[in-house]
Amino acid sequence: MVINGIGRGQHPLSGSSSPRRLLDLETWTASGIPMLRDPREFVLELHQRHLPQSGTIVLAVLDALHHLAASASFTPWPHDTDGWQHRNDLLAHLRRIIPHDLRRPEPTRTAVLLRCREGAPGWTEQDGAWMWALRDASVLHGLRCGSYIGLTPAGWQILGDGRSGRNPHAGSWTDGPVHTVTELPPRSALDDAPRSQRARQQAAEQAKRVDAPPRSHPSEPPWTPARVTAVEPSRRTGTR
Repeated sequence: MVINGIGRGQHPLSGSSSPRRLLDLETWTASGIPMLRDPREFVLELHQRHLPQSGTIVLAVLDALHHLAASASFTPWPHDTDGWQHRNDLLAHLRRIIPHDLRRPEPTRTAVLLRCREGAPGWTEQDGAWMWALRDASVLHGLRCGSYIGLTPAGWQILGDGRSGRNPHAGSWTDGPVHTVTELPPRSALDDAPRSQRARQQAAEQAKRVDAPPRSHPSEPPWTPARVTAVEPSRRTGTR
C-alpha cells in the first residue's frame, strides 16, 4: 500500500505475492479466442486513442462488425497480482463504458485487452492473470472473450496467435501530442493582453479620424440657397 508516496506494505486484498487465478498460454490458445481481422490497424488505433505508458491497461469492446465500440484505459493497483482483482477492475470499467449483453441468447460483442509493460516480449504470469480476468469479466458482462495484446519495448504481440509488429511499442506514447501547462502563455502576457487590446483599439480609432474627410463645425452648417414662397395679397373685409 502507498500512502503519501511512501510504501506501507502489500494491498490487503492482494493475498500472496504470486497470482492464484491465471491461464497458461497453452490453455489460452486452446480456448478458441476469436482472431482480430486487422490487428495492425486495430493496435494503432487503440494506441492513438490512449497513448498507454508502461503499467497501463487498455480495455476495448468490438461490435458485431469488429469495429471499436468503446474503450477505456487505467493503471491498476501495482500490488494486485491475482486475477480476481484484475477481473473486478475490468468489470468496473466495462460497466462504465458499455451496457451488458446478458439478455442476448449469445454474445455479439467482443472484449479485447492490451497491456503495456516493460520487459521482454512473451507470456508472463501476470499476463496469465489478466487473461483469466478478461475471460471471466467477459462472461459476466455478456461478451465474448477476445484477443490479449502485449505491448513491450520490442513492439506489440497478440499472445496465442503469433502475430506481432514493431510499432507501436511501449515507448511510442512519447511520440504523441502532450498538452502541458507550459504551452500556456506566461502570466505577464495574460495581464498585458487587455492593455494591448485597448492600445490597438485607440490606434484604429485615431487612424479613422485622420483618414476621414474634414467635417464642418456643427454651428456652421453648409450654406444652401433659401427657397422663397410666393405670398398672395391679403384681403381685408369688414366695416368701420
